[in-house]
Amino acid sequence: MQFGVLMFPTDFSIGAVELARAVEDHGLESVWFPEHTHIPAERKTPWPGGAELPREYSHALDPFVALAAAAAATTRIKLGTGVCLVIEHDPITLAKEVASVDFVSGGRMLFGIGGGWNLEEMSNHGTDPSHRWTVLRERMLAMKQIWAEDEATFHGKYVNFDRIWSWPKPIQRPNPPVVVGGNGARTLQRVIEYGDEWGPIIGRGPDLFDRMKELADLAAEAGRAPIPVTIFSLRSFDPKLVEQYQAAGASRYVFGLPAAPADAVLPLVANCAKLAREFGATVAA
Repeated sequence: MQFGVLMFPTDFSIGAVELARAVEDHGLESVWFPEHTHIPAERKTPWPGGAELPREYSHALDPFVALAAAAAATTRIKLGTGVCLVIEHDPITLAKEVASVDFVSGGRMLFGIGGGWNLEEMSNHGTDPSHRWTVLRERMLAMKQIWAEDEATFHGKYVNFDRIWSWPKPIQRPNPPVVVGGNGARTLQRVIEYGDEWGPIIGRGPDLFDRMKELADLAAEAGRAPIPVTIFSLRSFDPKLVEQYQAAGASRYVFGLPAAPADAVLPLVANCAKLAREFGATVAA
């Protein structure tokens, strides 16, 4: 099992570059940046994480800008969106952004995706929340065509274009790993259809151990190899929890870090690395 960290890069926290360098220096495998383009001031949708929405949600940097900066400052670590809200992007533009980060990083992009929870936020982008999963599906299938084909076409209800040329193509072929987030009723079916990995958050949704077994069964039925599972733990550094997910076959464990200054965050990165070493994590030089 590999280990990474996730943090909202903001205008008040440790910089994305400094964090990425620390992650690489400590031998961890990956750094992940979430996305919220904005937070509506009149938001009514409750935050799944609790009563009070943290400040970093409205101060988050664009994840692709942050990842590109991190890519330029590192040589080894993988660079992930945790998660990208696909329904808030034009798919042709987003396909180019993902491919560009993969290209400039030398093939280190991990494309974590999700449908989002903030209904007002997605509505501001022109997406009807009740249709967001269909929109996400079409945009993902269209993007995979753009990455794979020299002349891509796609004709759906929400995405429609004739032959297009779009480079660069991702270095990772046919596409950077698509890590499908969430733990809803249809999430695992989405993983099977257009995902390469599954990335649930601890404590949000049904029991993850049962669902990991369900995913293994679905993959076998679809004739696919076992599908990697990344566990996102937003605040837990509990070794017993890590041990349980390692035993269940998780491929990656991602620690959530607070959006805070360097003097608060860097010791936590060191703690994550120490715990990773205790579980035998190794990263190629």
